[in-house]
Amino acid sequence: MGLPAARYLWPRFWVAALLSVPIMALAMGPMALMPADVRRSEWIQFACATPVFFWSGAPFLRRWWDSIRRHDANMFTLIVTGTGAAYLFSSAVLLGGGHLPAALRTLAGQPLYFEVAAVTTAIVLLGQILEQRAHAQTEESVRSLLALAPATAHRVRDGLEEDVPLATVARDDLLRVRPGEKVPVDGRVTDGLSYVDESMLTGEPIPATKQPGDPVTGGTLNGTGALLMRAERVGLDTVLAQIIRLVRQARETEPPIARLADRVAAWFVPVVLAAGALTFAAWLYCGAEPRLAHALASAVAVLVIACPCALGLATPVAVVTGIGRGARAGVLVKDAAALEQLAAVTTVFIDKTGTLTAGHPQVVAVRPIPTVTDGQLLAWAAAAENPSEHPLGRAIVAAARTRGLTVPVASHFSAEPGVGVTATVDGRVVRIGRAPESMSDDALPAATLVVVTVDQETAGTIALADPVTESAIAAVAELRLLGLKIVMVSGDRAAAAYAVAGQLELDDVHAEVTPAGKQALVRAAREQGQRVVFAGDGINDAPALAAADVGVAMGTGTDIAMQGAGIILTRGDLRALARAVRLSRAVLRTIKQNLFFAFFYNGLGIPLAAGVLYPFTGRLLSPMWAATAMCLSSICVVTNALRLRRIRL
Repeated sequence: MGLPAARYLWPRFWVAALLSVPIMALAMGPMALMPADVRRSEWIQFACATPVFFWSGAPFLRRWWDSIRRHDANMFTLIVTGTGAAYLFSSAVLLGGGHLPAALRTLAGQPLYFEVAAVTTAIVLLGQILEQRAHAQTEESVRSLLALAPATAHRVRDGLEEDVPLATVARDDLLRVRPGEKVPVDGRVTDGLSYVDESMLTGEPIPATKQPGDPVTGGTLNGTGALLMRAERVGLDTVLAQIIRLVRQARETEPPIARLADRVAAWFVPVVLAAGALTFAAWLYCGAEPRLAHALASAVAVLVIACPCALGLATPVAVVTGIGRGARAGVLVKDAAALEQLAAVTTVFIDKTGTLTAGHPQVVAVRPIPTVTDGQLLAWAAAAENPSEHPLGRAIVAAARTRGLTVPVASHFSAEPGVGVTATVDGRVVRIGRAPESMSDDALPAATLVVVTVDQETAGTIALADPVTESAIAAVAELRLLGLKIVMVSGDRAAAAYAVAGQLELDDVHAEVTPAGKQALVRAAREQGQRVVFAGDGINDAPALAAADVGVAMGTGTDIAMQGAGIILTRGDLRALARAVRLSRAVLRTIKQNLFFAFFYNGLGIPLAAGVLYPFTGRLLSPMWAATAMCLSSICVVTNALRLRRIRL
């Protein structure tokens, strides 16, 4: 179920929750009421419990019937059997009254179980909502991916330009891409010169120069130049369409989580039903008089005491508490299942750009000639780049401002895409362009080197790179202490990727990997038995995020990455991933403890409800005591789960 199903369940939950309040209040205090008031209280409980059982619990009733038809016992078989026994028994006692058969007349006045039916339904509805809201993420991320492609394209025919719907663009059409627009389809440049931001595919923060003969990809962002391109791949054949297809396939083929409670319920349900049947038979043939009344009351008590109120609380309360604790630690949990699965991960695949690194170029070295100071070189370069919108130029300007330099005003600015910028600064002609390969710096293999010339004389070089963040260094160390294997996967060039991997001492590195390649690496690792978490921030990470056991997105990344992930690190701090793993392990440990409490209580309560002590004491377990014990087990489960609020991460 996706978002529509969550909306469908919410009103049913609120009705169940609101009507459970008066039922619980009335059920807790019958001893303080006069007989007439007790009778009125019972009718109020019946009036409140009926819509809860039949309307709020309708989804469970359908799934219960399906499980019966298919002979597939699960949690819903156990839930509805217990709540149904509680509701129907209580209704029969209340409505039958003195009209019951003589053998059953002693049931009149028995304590009612309406609160069991109502509260259990409300609790399980909340758990379902937490699970099912996560399934809406797939279509949200796909819609965002579809929005990357423009709705129209500028088609050029016989020298005339017309706007046409993207769906009508055909192979070999000539298309105009104006400055600042998105490339409509995959193709090749036939005329013009510009920079194109391809970070959605490669993760490379520096735009690529595009000139005649160069390929361009649909959905990428054109810079300040105009391009004329010829369409080569359109419709479902584009790279963007392939990414969308990969995301959908990954979500559709990902198996559902095998809940521990469901696995246990597969054998627990038959045991409970068999215990109820044996209890009824034993009392009917061997019990004290009135046998039929005792048999029916004891069998219902078995089913009621086995009703998984604590079981229904075990997972959702721990998860909700864990989600709240994670939010305070910079971990936003979008998918409750992801929080549970994160505890078992063995391998962390991490994107480079924007995840391990800052995600944008920064000045990392300024190397002037002997007659020029660092400040002079950077000030000249910043003055010349000030009018430019290129990321390298903005990084140089930012570096000058950070150092508090006075940046002169430039004039006669001109920019030539793929070549560099030229401007007049304090009467001197300053030119900045990419340094030739012969000037490459072996000490900074991942850096982009630009050369600054003043009046046609080299004044020095400036190195720019996407630096590793301090939080990434600390995060890698913490993840390693948690026993996780750390692998970097990047679409960036090999030199940059290996330089970052070497600095962080990662276990493995994959460079120049396409979005499909990232997904393939994740799937290969899972096929080898590894439990994989993928952390990334870009559009190119979406297929891998969908294919991983757990997808983790940086809060500073793209909307598409965040929509496709189960967990978001809200502050963009990778150290929060280590906190998320610790939180997940604590939540899973708490869930297992809660399930133990719930099943231990049921295992102890069922024989008592069946009357195992009757031969020794001459008394049956009071239904009121059974209901009280069930409440205490729920309190135990909730209290244990609330301890998560105070854990240190």
